[in-house]
Amino acid sequence: MKRLLGVLAGWTLAALSLPAAGQAYPSAPVTLVVPFAAGSGTDGVARIVSQKLAERLQQPVLIDNKPGASAQIAAELVAKAKPDGYTLFMTTNTSHSANPSLFQKLRYDPIKDFTPIARVGELPFALVVNNALPVKTMGELITYAKANPGKLSYATPNSTSLVASETIKRITGMDIVGVPYKSSPQAMTDVVAGNVQVYISDLGSGLGMMKADRVRTLAVTTAKPSPLLPGVPPIADAVPGFDVTSWNGIFGPAGLPAPVVDRINRELQVVLADREVQEKLRVLGFEVWPTRTPAEFSKYVADQLTHWTSMVKQAGIKPE
Repeated sequence: MKRLLGVLAGWTLAALSLPAAGQAYPSAPVTLVVPFAAGSGTDGVARIVSQKLAERLQQPVLIDNKPGASAQIAAELVAKAKPDGYTLFMTTNTSHSANPSLFQKLRYDPIKDFTPIARVGELPFALVVNNALPVKTMGELITYAKANPGKLSYATPNSTSLVASETIKRITGMDIVGVPYKSSPQAMTDVVAGNVQVYISDLGSGLGMMKADRVRTLAVTTAKPSPLLPGVPPIADAVPGFDVTSWNGIFGPAGLPAPVVDRINRELQVVLADREVQEKLRVLGFEVWPTRTPAEFSKYVADQLTHWTSMVKQAGIKPE
């Protein structure tokens, strides 16, 4: 009898440890892994989207920040997760477009190890400088940097900042020194303090500092001006042809069942069409631009990998 009770108890524990087994998805909280620190642009987007997604799924959607190693820590974690829909990944071009060219060895494959669900949108960037720096335009920054080779430094907490900065250096011939950072908020804090002088910041984490004039905003990285920064010109006005932005999307591990993928994608379409969500994301500087189907997003991810591979090569960045 004791043996029978032990077996039954084991079965009960096993059943409790598998909340999704035999039940409609989702039957337990969902974890949304974010590869950047709290306070970053991607983190801000994740928290807004997850709140409404939780309402649609009728289950909590918990944010799990796993910053570090240029999004590799988070990417590896999700790649190894069980493909049941309870571990999702909101990431950017850093992990899925740029890293394959920035690092000699990755312990994940951005195509084979993930199931694309939906692109969420784009996060524009802007070039800012410490207020003490005697420059007010991109042209003046280029001239000053050339007159003071090696004396200026720039922050790089993500691939967009790195590739954009290195591209500008290559095209203009500026000699400025890159300083890697683990998170966008810390990079901005150091620019304000003058520990570094130049930073290409995402609007999601940096817009508040820009609007409060804690830093001087010289230009945006997109080909056209941003309505969120009226009067701020594109970098392309001083560096012809320059156009860089960051995309953001949601993935699951490879092998995610099609019904689960379709359910999450369907709910995300509703979430991203919600006017309240769109307004909150607009305040962050985020531009909502969802793909309609997982297949469309899958093609976009593959195309972006090719595009960023070309940009990294053109920028002359050597893989670590």
